[in-house]
Amino acid sequence: MLQKNLAKVAGLLVVLAFAIVTQAAAAPSISYRLSMPEPHTHYFEVEMSLSGFKGKTLDLTMPVWAPGSYLVREFAKNVEGFEAFAGGNRVAADKIDKNTWRIASGGKDVTVKYRVYAFEVSVRTSFIDASHGYVNGTSVFMYPEGNKNLPSTLTVVPFKGWKTVSTGLPKVEGQPFTYRAPDYDVLADAPIEIGNHQVFSFKTNGVLHEVAMYGDGNYDPKRLMADMQKVTETAVKVFGELSVNYYLFIVQNLERGGGGLEHLNSTTLQTTRTTYGTERGYKGFLNLVAHEYFHLWNVKRLRPIALGPFDYDQENYTNMLWVSEGFTSYYADLILRRAGYTSDSDYLEKLAAGITSVANSPGNKAMSPAESSFNAWIKQYRPDENSYNTNISYYTSGGVLGLLLDMEILKGSNGKSSLDDAMRYLYDQYYKKKGRGFTDKEFQQGVEKFAGHSLESFFRDFVYNTKTPDYSAYLTTVGVTLTDVNKNQNEPFLGAGISTATGKPVVTSVIRNGSAWQGGLNVNDEIIAVNGYRLSDDLNKSIPAYAVGDVLELVVNRSGQILVLPIKLLKNETVKYAASRVPTPTEAQKAANATWLHLQK
Repeated sequence: MLQKNLAKVAGLLVVLAFAIVTQAAAAPSISYRLSMPEPHTHYFEVEMSLSGFKGKTLDLTMPVWAPGSYLVREFAKNVEGFEAFAGGNRVAADKIDKNTWRIASGGKDVTVKYRVYAFEVSVRTSFIDASHGYVNGTSVFMYPEGNKNLPSTLTVVPFKGWKTVSTGLPKVEGQPFTYRAPDYDVLADAPIEIGNHQVFSFKTNGVLHEVAMYGDGNYDPKRLMADMQKVTETAVKVFGELSVNYYLFIVQNLERGGGGLEHLNSTTLQTTRTTYGTERGYKGFLNLVAHEYFHLWNVKRLRPIALGPFDYDQENYTNMLWVSEGFTSYYADLILRRAGYTSDSDYLEKLAAGITSVANSPGNKAMSPAESSFNAWIKQYRPDENSYNTNISYYTSGGVLGLLLDMEILKGSNGKSSLDDAMRYLYDQYYKKKGRGFTDKEFQQGVEKFAGHSLESFFRDFVYNTKTPDYSAYLTTVGVTLTDVNKNQNEPFLGAGISTATGKPVVTSVIRNGSAWQGGLNVNDEIIAVNGYRLSDDLNKSIPAYAVGDVLELVVNRSGQILVLPIKLLKNETVKYAASRVPTPTEAQKAANATWLHLQK
């Protein structure tokens, strides 16, 4: 009897083991093969192998945007030669909408092949030429609809003679240039640099940081690595921990251009190859490093709830980009100050410049920082000649709001807490404990916890509306005074941008309620003459020779029609703030300043 029962158990175990093996064999799997046999033609070639997918059809989708860059870019427009094979035979593959292909798979394993044209120099897209290849995942890799959570492997086949591949994806041991991703989000969020670039490295908090340097540049590798290490170490101190076991900087040194884009454990930075040759340029690059590195926490982990998991098919709306980007800009400047790369006077000058920029923008009265965040998809990356009047940058306005909220916390806590504490708390509560993003209200409550009082009026007036803060009152907290050096001036102001790029003075922008606006001057008007005299230069250069109240008679060419416009010169109402330390700060101001700046010894 015992033997019979044992035989039954053994039989059941065999059946169970067979079922497990069969189920594992049937589990869907995805692998990608990326090649570039003719890089000079600017094409990547992608081969996807998909097995274990049931159903008569299989839909593959390409994202329409890249996380971190809030604009629908329609990456599917660059796809060519899409074809699919099942059971060794070519099968029908029809495009059913702008970014989705439906494959008649018949439940069989499928191989898909397509090419991607990549010739846009940008951190947001992909690029390949005879010198190197750069991949931003959302613009190259598709995913099976409804299966973004599936793991995958990626094998990169570099062009002959290219020996280096740099990416934040973990390697598959024993397989050259082969990587794994736990899901599509990670695959898409790990840019890849391919070629013969140099790779430098350093460690921060014991974590390996590599720098993939494409292109020549006038940098000193030893100095640059030491300074990047110091910047990253200073950034880590804000949150108190480094949440990755590897980090990659991809740096592309170009003839012109600049910018960066954050990723889960990496970033791509673009700069001019000569930027390292001046102190201003070099510190500007370190500021870019600080900005993108700070995103490792702010937005990639500590994030608005709308920004992940991503919907790659359409816009992902949030009111909070003024935090995700604006606070990151604020902290980039603060990190450089704390690390000793910026003097106190230079740092205060930069703060004053940011406040000046926001205060002078007519868009500051037309759009709130929250609206600017929400409208990023149609405003931020699609500026026109009237944008200055209607839009406000969530980078600049958010940076100023970060400063003001820092002052609120410092004042409310008697100098014991700062915005750092609120950011750490939010990071711990929502990323680490809850594994999700924060809502608008949860963010406000997190800041209020350390300010020690309600910030309802602050958020109502300055975040969701367009009321102007009393900047000076806020900065008094740390013993800084703000002065408008334009206050007693009585200078005329045309209020128009003029370009002479074509050899003729042409109006490019008109500032709301300024002299040109009131006088009827339009964008694209060619200014022919002023007060009877021919004009061949930018009219703004001549304005200081006139007085407030003078009337300029402009002869303009508007679409072939000659018009005469009387323009009455109004007073220049723009502000220009200067920030300085009070001569004898109070003990409270000293304490708040020390908590704010955390200057390294």
